[in-house]
Amino acid sequence: MPAAPIRVAILAFDGHQALDLAGPLDAFDSANALSPGAYAVQIASLDGEPVASEAGLRIAPHAALAEAGPIDTLIIPGGAGLRRGDLGRRVAEALAARAGQLRRVVSICTGLYGLAPSGLADGRRVTTHWKFAADVAARFPALRLEPDAIFIKDGPIYSSAGITAAIDLALALIEEDFGPALALAAARDLVVYLKRSGGQRQYSEPLRFQARAGDRFAELAAYMVQHLAGDLGVEALAARAGLSPRQFNRAFKAAFETTPAQHVECLRLDAAREHLIATAASIEQVAWTVGFRSDDAFRRAFDRRFGLSPSDYRRRFSPANAWHPSDVRGDRHDARR
Repeated sequence: MPAAPIRVAILAFDGHQALDLAGPLDAFDSANALSPGAYAVQIASLDGEPVASEAGLRIAPHAALAEAGPIDTLIIPGGAGLRRGDLGRRVAEALAARAGQLRRVVSICTGLYGLAPSGLADGRRVTTHWKFAADVAARFPALRLEPDAIFIKDGPIYSSAGITAAIDLALALIEEDFGPALALAAARDLVVYLKRSGGQRQYSEPLRFQARAGDRFAELAAYMVQHLAGDLGVEALAARAGLSPRQFNRAFKAAFETTPAQHVECLRLDAAREHLIATAASIEQVAWTVGFRSDDAFRRAFDRRFGLSPSDYRRRFSPANAWHPSDVRGDRHDARR
């Protein structure tokens, strides 16, 4: 166990996005429930006064930021309030005043509107919510914006995409501080993935597919998920949609901005990931179950998308790899090196 808790402050302001604040707060709370004393987390506002989220949730902070005591990690949520008036400048000034005392500065979603004016992220790789990427790039050209990332670490500057990506980044901080065992246990507690692969667009694809399916593809969308091991080639799918293969390809790409083959592969790989964690089936059996007729092709596709082999994924994320308090790194300072 660390000799002392890691002190985290989350900045609250009028017009913040509630999940940007509550997501990391709950992630650290889960870590503390599993490993008591891992983190000391407080909510700070610029003046110590209560604030309200975009949705009207009232927050009573623990302290004003200037009076919050020693802080290891400062988290700046996003929100409409930060993008209006002079609040971004005021947050940047407060951040710059404490910068020399911080090990990590974390921007969630559009928290970049408070971080960027401080100059602390100049020349560093960052990300933000996809909807505001163009505006951030135009306003803050000194940032090296990567708009498709879920989260990015560049030196002491950490940044994440929108809203729920705040939890992804908080879990990454927990893993950095105490190792993957505690982070994975916290992720299970929150019922989320420890590591989502790919970029922001990938995680909007299933919802976009459902929302844009329309009458022509509505039945097909459900059919594909339910028949992953079957024939999901273009000719078979086109026949179900009542179109020629050429018409189907063109209509599918126009509607979903991806090819049928690419979409089918994504569906199969997502299903495979669940099979690897939830069952003891062999890699070959998993490959066959989700529609790959070659386990070699399955392994290559899995590695290409997730960055590790199916076997490594199972070893790393299987519930059989249960967390135990003794798994936590014993020296916080070792975790910082």
